[in-house]
Amino acid sequence: MAKSQPFTVACNGGLIKSVNSIDLLKTPGAAKILENFEVSVEGGYRRINGYAKFGTTSATKPTGSTTNILGVFPYADGVVACAATGIYFSQDGITWIEITRSSVDANGDNYTTFTGRSTLTRTNQGQCQFALFEGPTYDYGLLVIADGANKPYYFRMEGTGALASRTYFAGEITVDGTNGVKYVTIHDKHLIAAGVENNESNVYYSAYTAAHSSGSDTLSPTSFTGTGSGAITISDKIVGIKGFRQDLFIFCENSIHKLININDSSNIAVVPVAENVGCLSGYSIQEIGGDIVFLAQDGIRTVAGTARIGDVELGTVSKNIQPIMVTIAQNIEDYIIDSVVIREKSQYRLYYSNVALGNTSQKGIIGTLRPDGFQWSETVGLEVTSVNSNFDTDGVEVYYHGDTNGYVYTHDTGYEFDGSNINAKYQTSDYDYGDLGTLKTMHYVKLSIAPEAAITPTLRVRYDYDTTNLPQPSDYSLDIPAPAIFGSTTFGSANFGAGEQPLTRVALQGSGHSNSFRIFSDDKKASYIVNGFYIDFIPSGRR
Repeated sequence: MAKSQPFTVACNGGLIKSVNSIDLLKTPGAAKILENFEVSVEGGYRRINGYAKFGTTSATKPTGSTTNILGVFPYADGVVACAATGIYFSQDGITWIEITRSSVDANGDNYTTFTGRSTLTRTNQGQCQFALFEGPTYDYGLLVIADGANKPYYFRMEGTGALASRTYFAGEITVDGTNGVKYVTIHDKHLIAAGVENNESNVYYSAYTAAHSSGSDTLSPTSFTGTGSGAITISDKIVGIKGFRQDLFIFCENSIHKLININDSSNIAVVPVAENVGCLSGYSIQEIGGDIVFLAQDGIRTVAGTARIGDVELGTVSKNIQPIMVTIAQNIEDYIIDSVVIREKSQYRLYYSNVALGNTSQKGIIGTLRPDGFQWSETVGLEVTSVNSNFDTDGVEVYYHGDTNGYVYTHDTGYEFDGSNINAKYQTSDYDYGDLGTLKTMHYVKLSIAPEAAITPTLRVRYDYDTTNLPQPSDYSLDIPAPAIFGSTTFGSANFGAGEQPLTRVALQGSGHSNSFRIFSDDKKASYIVNGFYIDFIPSGRR
C-alpha cells in the first residue's frame, strides 16, 4: 500500500486572473477567487471588515432624502458630505448642517449668523474632489471642494467644543471667471485647479508670496489673481493632478507631464513624463509607499522617482488581475470611480460602481503592498460612490464612504455590511502535487485559520477542475472557536487552551488527479485570516 505524502501551502500571491489553469499549478499559494478578502500585510488572506452608518442606529441622511453621496471627507471632528445641490457637515452622523452659504463675513461668522445665511445652491453638482490646505493659523485647515460644475467652494472652521461656539469661514473661489472646476490639490504652498470648464488643458495655481527677511510667507489659496498665481497649458485634456515630492504631476487622457519649479518664475517649466500613457480617472490617483498609483488604459500603474534625480519610471502593477482591468477600461464611462489608501494596511482600494445595474455590479479591487509588490483581491456588493480618509483631531486616520442610499458610512469597520452578511469566498488554484498524471486519494487537510472571534466558515473540495465525471464530496462545516488571549479575554467567552492560530483538521473524502479548496462564509461573524494548508494524500498510481 502506498504511503501518504504531505503537501504544504502558504497563502501568498493574492488573486491571479491572468494565467491559465495549468500555469496556476505553479503558484499554489495564489488565489483563483478572492472575493471580500484582503491580502493581509502580515501574510495570508483576511476576510474584510464591513461598514456601518455614521451615526449608527440614529444616523440620518445629510439631505434628508435618498440621493447619491457625491463626496465625503473627514474634517475637524466630523465629516463633510456633498449631495444633491448642497454640502453638509456633521460631528455625529445624526445632526447635519448645510455649510454652503452666501455672503459669509471675511472675518468669519458665528454659528447663528452662519446658519442663518441664505443657501448657496450647487447646481448640477457632480462627483466631488477635496483638497485640504493646512496653515499655521488654521485649527483644522481650509477645505476646498470641486465638483466639475461650479466654482470651487472653501470651508473653514475655527474653535473647539460645541458647534455653536465656533467661527465659520466659507465662500466660492474664482479660478477662471464663472467656470466650474473638477480637480483640486495642494502643491508647494499653492492650491492647484484643473479640469476647468472650457479650458480643460489648463492648470491654474493660486497666489503665493515668499517671505522676505522681516516677514513670513503670504499664503493665498483662495486667490488666483494675486502675486505668484498663474496658469500653464498642456497639449492634452487634463483628467487629474497630484503633487508628489517637489513636482506637480499632471495626468492627461493620453500623456503625463510634471510642472517643476512652481515658485521660480524664471525656471518654471512643464516636463513630459510619458507621451503614450494616460489616465482613465483622476479619482483613481493616490499616493502609497512613496509612489503615485493611478488607473491607466492597461491597468494600475505607478509613477516612481528613481535614484537619479529627475528620472521617472512608469510600471504596471496589476498584471495578475488584467482581465478585471480590461473590463474596467472598456466600461469606464459606466462606472463611478473612486479610491482611497488604507495606510495602516498598506492598501490601495479602487471602487467601481455601476449604479444602474444594482448590487451585483458594485465592485472594487484591493491592492496590498507587500515586499514583492502589490497583491490583489476583489470586493463585491460594497457600493461606493465616494470614499475618503483623513486624520481626526486625535491624530487617528479615519475612513468614510457614501452610496446611492444617501447615508454616510464609517468605512472598513465591524463585521457586517450595514447589518447585512458579508459573503466572502477564497478558492485556491488546483493542486496536482507535482504530478497531474497520478491519481491521489485525499486523507486529511489541516487548515491554518486565525479567527478574531468564533467563526463557522465552510470548506469545499473539488476534484479534477470540478468535473461532472467524478463524485464530488459534500461541503465541510468548520467550527473554529476564538482563542483565549491572556489579559484580553473575558472568562466564559472564549476557548481556553486553543492556539492563537489553530490548525483545524478535516478528514477528506474523494480522489482525483488534482483538487482545489474553497473556504467561504456568508454571515455577520468575525473576520479571519487563512494562512495556509497542510494536506495529507495517498498516491494511487498513474491513470
